[in-house]
This record gives sequence, C-alpha cells and structure tokens, in this order.
Amino acid sequence: MITRVLVANRGEIAVRIMRACDEMGIDTVAVYSDADAHAPHVRAARHAVRIGPPAPSESYLSIGRLIDAARATGADAVHPGYGFLAENAGFASACRDAGFVFVGPSPEAIAAMGSKIAARRAMQQAGVPVVPGETPGDQSDPSLAAAASLAGYPLLVKASAGGGGKGMRVVRQAADLAVAIAGARHEARAAFGDDALYVERLISHPRHVEIQVLADHHGHVVHLFERDCSAQRRHQKVIEESPSLALTPHLRARMGEAAVAAARAVGYRNAGTVEFLLEGSGDAANFYFLEMNTRLQVEHPVTEAVTGVDLVQAQLRIASGLPLPWRQDDLLQRGHAIECRVYAEDPASGFLPQAGRILLYRAPERPGIRVDAGVESGSDVSVHYDPMIAKLIAHAETRDMAIARARSALSEFDVLGLATNISFLIGVLDSEAFRSGAIDTAFLDANGAEFVAPPQLPPAAIAAAVAHQELTGRASPGGHARMTPDPWATLHSWRG
Repeated sequence: MITRVLVANRGEIAVRIMRACDEMGIDTVAVYSDADAHAPHVRAARHAVRIGPPAPSESYLSIGRLIDAARATGADAVHPGYGFLAENAGFASACRDAGFVFVGPSPEAIAAMGSKIAARRAMQQAGVPVVPGETPGDQSDPSLAAAASLAGYPLLVKASAGGGGKGMRVVRQAADLAVAIAGARHEARAAFGDDALYVERLISHPRHVEIQVLADHHGHVVHLFERDCSAQRRHQKVIEESPSLALTPHLRARMGEAAVAAARAVGYRNAGTVEFLLEGSGDAANFYFLEMNTRLQVEHPVTEAVTGVDLVQAQLRIASGLPLPWRQDDLLQRGHAIECRVYAEDPASGFLPQAGRILLYRAPERPGIRVDAGVESGSDVSVHYDPMIAKLIAHAETRDMAIARARSALSEFDVLGLATNISFLIGVLDSEAFRSGAIDTAFLDANGAEFVAPPQLPPAAIAAAVAHQELTGRASPGGHARMTPDPWATLHSWRG
C-alpha cells in the first residue's frame, strides 16, 4: 500500500487529494512555488518542498524538481492532480523510472490517448463510434484538402495534440480551407509543439457528455455514468451535472459500454474520462468519441455526489495494486448533482482573468453543498495560474432541487477584492434554457451576454472586507490588492 504521496499540483485539487490521503492514513507532501508559499495546500500537507519561482516552467512543470522533491521527502508515490503534468507521458515515465508509483495510467496509455489521430484510430478498431472524418498520414495541404473533400462541409480542422479549442478551426466552405489549415497549424505548433492536423465533420449543436471510468490492474473496468458538460464558454466547461437529461437508460448503457471498450482498447488503468459529442437525445441519438482525459477531471465531484464513490481514494487503491471493490451492477446514480466553477474573472470585461489579493473569502456552509477551494481570505490569485478559485457542488433528490440549492448557495458566496463570475453562474442557472435542459455546447457563446451583469457591491461591503484584513494582518502592503494590467499576457495555465 502507498504510504507517502507527493502531490505534484497546487490549489483546490492539491487540497482535495490531501484530504483523501489523510482519510486513508497516507502521508502527504506538498510542493509550492514562491507565489504559493503561504497557500492553503501547503498547510494541508504534512511536508512541503519549495520547487522554484512562480512561472510554471520553473516549478510545477519542472519534472526534475518534482522528482527531486519526491526523493528528498521519501515519497513512494506521485499524484499529478489535473492540469500541469497530469497528462504528460514523460512525467509518468520519469516517476516510474525513479521508482515512484504514478497515481494514474501508464505512460503508454497517456501517449495513446494524447494524440487525437492515434486515439481515433484506436477507437475505430475497438468499435467505439467516432465523428466521421479523415486522419491523413500525409500532412501536406493537398492531402488535407482531399481529406476535407471526403469528410464534407461544414467541417472542423483540428490539432492532433489539441485541447481547449486551440488548434481548431471551423470551415464551412472549401474556399476557406487553406486559411484554416495555416491558422490551426500555427496555433497548434505554438501551444503543443505539434502541428499535425486532421479533419472531421462538424456536428451541429451537440451536447458534451462524458463517462467516468475506473480500471484496475486485475482486468476489471467499470463506468460511473455520465456528466453533462454542455454548459461551456469558448470550449471551457462552466457548469457540469449528472445525470444528463438527454440520456435514457438505454442510451446511458450504450455510452457506458463504449467508454469501457475505449479504456480496454489502450490497456487503461486508474481513473479516466471518455468524452463524447451527443447528437440528438433519447434512444435515437448518435454519440461520437471526442477524446479521453487520462487523469482526474475538474468536475469529478459531480460523479462522487451521485455514486457515493470517492474517486481519489479509488485512484490510490488502484495505484496500490488493489482490485476494484465493485461490479458494474453495484454502481447506481442517486439524486442529481450540479457543479459550478467559480473563477476570478470579470464577465463584464470579456471574462478577463483577475489577479491580486482576495480581501474576503466566505463560502456557504449548508447541507447538500460541497465547496472545493484552494484559497482563503488574504490569498493571492497569481497571473501565473488558472483563475479558478473554487467549485461549488450541489446535490439533491431532483434536478430542480439541485438547481435551487446551487443558486441559493451561490448567492451566499462572498469573494471580495476581485471580480468573479458568481453572478454569471446565477444567471445561467436562472435561465429557462438551462432549467429545461435545452442547451448545447454553443449555448453560452451565443447567449452568454444575457447573463452578464455589472458588479453591484455596496461600499460598506468593501469597507468591511478591508477592515477585516486590517484586523487579521493579511492586507497587502499599502492596503491595496496587487493587480496586473493584462493577466492574459502572462497566463500559462489551463482549463480542463
């Protein structure tokens, strides 16, 4: 059994992993950059190691420094969390070569699913539906143009190593293809160091539905049902829920079986998520493999709420060589769960990320509400990392009750000192389209402006927050939050 885990991450996911380790009697090691020296995840661990300056390339993305920290603290396992190096086959290999258990899939499985072209081929061989398209071995412009003609318009030109909408272009007619190929190549090369492209048919107004899987080292693979992640903005998830209104029991079973087949096709071990595009709803719907995330997902608490399974503890047990304790028939969905991602960003300014000091942070505490956070009053939100500061998860007997519970809790969520998207989240939850389930992946991009409201913070609240910080000694020098004029210019993170 694993005895000491180095958590190669920061923020709320680091705190989440450490909580699971504590409950299992496993020792924990935190790593931190200079920007995170006083962060909650550092105090949550029993041991902590500085790994470098704030820039991720010199700290959380430095494989050598993370391996050195694990050696220095006597860790026998490394948990990557999500983001940073979580889906880096080289990091998984380095951990294995250094004698550490990597709490995740093998480097080979990560590599197999890391290339979208290779993953498509593997899924086709396994009988998992994929979006109709072409994956040319010859990456010349004429070859891609021929592939586009076979796929048909409208289509997507996509980067093999892509994610988060980067390296992807919509092409509605052949005359626009050359410009799209050049733009996708350039963006993919800059973002991923890999400019390989493929083309696939554009699915109009799909839902984004993903299936959670767990696989052990004894040949057992199960799925833990779906999460509907259709409420997303610019290909970034905003609100996730389970169950999905679009799935019937029959469709749910089909998608679960496809996800299990996908995991088996690459010899997958540990926790993973198979993402699908869903065209239509009900038994007649078509679903297509999108990608597999070879890590824990940001939205994993949704699944934990409806199944009662602690996914991080399951990861640790699988990594320790233990078999899964459930058969597929043992797993059930109970009630409805919704997760809302709380970001330090300003919806009224184009969702510009915010950086600076949180003067007051107060999360709601009530039955049926879980908040995973990596900040507190006085925490600094750095320009170097993703601006998500918390996740609010509501669980209730029905979807309507879960929506009401989430909305009420968000209205009590206090974050002062920085702009957040809390009012935007409330607006989405209040919308008739969301409440009726009539949304797809394009909904927020087309209608999101309706939910953006100017901040309406009374001066007394600001004064109270500043007074609170003065009393606790956590205000920044001079009493002002440290801000940056353009957070996008130095942001080196992700949103998964």
